[in-house]
Amino acid sequence: MGGGNQSGATEFLLLGISERPEDQRVLFWMFLSMYLVTVVGNVLIVLAISFDSRLHTPMYFFLANLSFTDLFFVTNIVPKMLVNLQSQNKAISYMGCLTQLYFLVSLVALDNLILATMAYDRYVAICCPLHYATAMSPSLCILFLTLCWVFSVLYGLTHTLLMTKVTFCGSRKIHYIFCEMYVLLRLACSNTQINHTVLIATGSFIFFIPLGLMIMSYVWIVRAILQIPSASSKYKAFSTCASHLAVVSLFYGTLGMVYLKPLHTYSMKDSVATVMYAVVTPMMNPFIYSLRNKDMHGALGRLFIGKAFQRFT
Repeated sequence: MGGGNQSGATEFLLLGISERPEDQRVLFWMFLSMYLVTVVGNVLIVLAISFDSRLHTPMYFFLANLSFTDLFFVTNIVPKMLVNLQSQNKAISYMGCLTQLYFLVSLVALDNLILATMAYDRYVAICCPLHYATAMSPSLCILFLTLCWVFSVLYGLTHTLLMTKVTFCGSRKIHYIFCEMYVLLRLACSNTQINHTVLIATGSFIFFIPLGLMIMSYVWIVRAILQIPSASSKYKAFSTCASHLAVVSLFYGTLGMVYLKPLHTYSMKDSVATVMYAVVTPMMNPFIYSLRNKDMHGALGRLFIGKAFQRFT
């Protein structure tokens, strides 16, 4: 990383959660297992929705895209982390770090926007069922998803390009499992005021506005459900939202553990907290959405039965 006058570092060191060899062996197998479970779970959801015509609805369309995003998200982080855990060389190049940062920021934003779109889908389905076919038509669903991608890509590009203007000097050690934005800003020796200002402004737009829309959607959903006279119909209506609510709570809960605090207070314990939203949340989402979902159970069963039948014919 040479001198302090460089506009960019040549490489960083991703030290992860622990530098002790005995801990790293345990962490390697733990994260490898979690990664494999995440990949298998999300791939199965995408395949089940893709091949089962019964699930070709807006809700499952967005769920398939959420699973794809989670799959891409963990693949951006975990393989490099596994290599580092098995290697004495913990280095990641400057461009590799910025690339990881770009996909990390973009995909977290995309996850959030897809979750907000799914909340709107549930609002229309429960509060305006007669208008559902037009309000969530295939063309509009594709438009919503395209807008989610556009905003996410622009969000990631904005912060990645701003990071290229930051000068790094002194320590290049990152006690995290990936190139995290707040940690990189802490390593900077140049003025990062513009980074913080843009982060607050764009973060408020890309996270808090969708969160507010989700809260408003569920306020109207709850009011509509309470007006349903039949207890069984109330349960059925709420059950279509329960999985989404659980995923939203897990997503915002784990993000809040890391980011709803001043930058100067970051410590090693926050490195552990990042594992929750970077690895645990994408792993849990398939289980949350399929655990009590009879449609997903049926689609997964038909997927496995169909593959087994093809193998023996």
